[in-house]
Amino acid sequence: DFIDLNVYDASMIIATRLYQDEKLTAGQAGEMVGLSKRAFIEVLGRYNVSVISNSISDLYSDISNA
Repeated sequence: DFIDLNVYDASMIIATRLYQDEKLTAGQAGEMVGLSKRAFIEVLGRYNVSVISNSISDLYSDISNA
């Protein structure tokens, strides 16, 4: 069967995978799909991705934005 994906879902799948693999920060992945970092984090659960990141760069980014 052919999977019916729209461009947004396909982009989110790629962005979430890159985020999981720590190739992109949450902010970068969000930007890739046209979302803010906060919005990207809010939709991660829909794609079965944990909000908790092991990325050091995400940690530093979060600290500097706090």
